[in-house]
Amino acid sequence: MRPNPLRNRPRRTTAQLRPFLFEPAQVERLLSLAASLPEAHRTHRRGAAYRISFVLMYTLGLRVGEVARLCHGDIDWERRCLIIRQTKFAKTRLVPFGPHLEAQLRRYLDAGQDNGSAVTTDPVISLSRDHRQPLSSHSISRVFQQLLAHLDLTIPPGVAAPRLHCLRHSFAVGTLLRWYRSGVDPNARLSWLSTFLGHIDPNSTAVYLTITDALLDEANTRFERFAAPTSREVHQP
Repeated sequence: MRPNPLRNRPRRTTAQLRPFLFEPAQVERLLSLAASLPEAHRTHRRGAAYRISFVLMYTLGLRVGEVARLCHGDIDWERRCLIIRQTKFAKTRLVPFGPHLEAQLRRYLDAGQDNGSAVTTDPVISLSRDHRQPLSSHSISRVFQQLLAHLDLTIPPGVAAPRLHCLRHSFAVGTLLRWYRSGVDPNARLSWLSTFLGHIDPNSTAVYLTITDALLDEANTRFERFAAPTSREVHQP
């Protein structure tokens, strides 16, 4: 029997609350609110900066610190991937992205190049007019919490209040759900997801894979397809 991809070694916890998982429509609303943020004192393209920060976390599962530290030299346009350097566990990894995210990144960067071309060490996300000062992780988290109040989210029983890291959780669970729906064996791909997220082993990734009703429905459907031939044989006269 193959191991359950959601199984993990017992962890000492102080609470049993599950992380909040964002639905696509809720993320769209979050991005819309971020894009409409007004300029503040000594900021430049504030809405666009926060919007692309949330996009990177939700679509690629990046940590907020990885987003804040991303530089122009970390974008490999030819191979269409991000180079996430010396992040948690002192690891560097490549994170591929698709054409839709490429288009969003190019629009964001092209619109900000009003003071000449950027150099490789310039931050991707910046509020300064010279594009030299990176946007901090604290600022991204603070604005996220401010926008939450306008999303009117319903928090189910047993679920913790949403926080910025929930975008990363949502990416991981959404990936697993897409695998189920496309017929991919999650057991065979869990190590891929672990590498993508920058974990040292799949046990760390399992913490992110919250069991949801949608995942249970897909798992049950797959089992019913698997068991159907046996069931017909048992019930044949």
